[in-house]
Amino acid sequence: MKSFRLLLKLLRETHTVKIWMIFLAFFFVCAFIVWFREPEIQSFPDAMWYCYAVVTTVGFGDMVVHSHLARILSVILSIYAVVIIAITTGVIVNFFNQMLEIRKKNTLAEFVDKLEHLPDLSKDELEDLSKRVRKFKENMKK
Repeated sequence: MKSFRLLLKLLRETHTVKIWMIFLAFFFVCAFIVWFREPEIQSFPDAMWYCYAVVTTVGFGDMVVHSHLARILSVILSIYAVVIIAITTGVIVNFFNQMLEIRKKNTLAEFVDKLEHLPDLSKDELEDLSKRVRKFKENMKK
């Protein structure tokens, strides 16, 4: 649950949801203009399919635009999509980095807590703590 809250916090702080909403609005506007301007594209779903091919940069080739406006929109839409994907990737990487930092801090806090109560620990607990410290040190070297 903590990780979900952290992800939501990151999405809010980075305005990723707003960025995606603006992108989706631009996507639908482009699809509408392509549908309106291109005689070969007969329906709005076909125009959305064409825009999807542009956004994903796969370019299936089953639909081709001929008007200059539609071509310019296609270029802008593809560049915009690359930027959106880069931003989203950065947010996701940041999320995982923060999760790793939280785990490290929790592990360190647990070690410190056990060290503070060292005289109260049993022999088994001391051995377990020693193993965990060695494992933690190995992970820190990587």
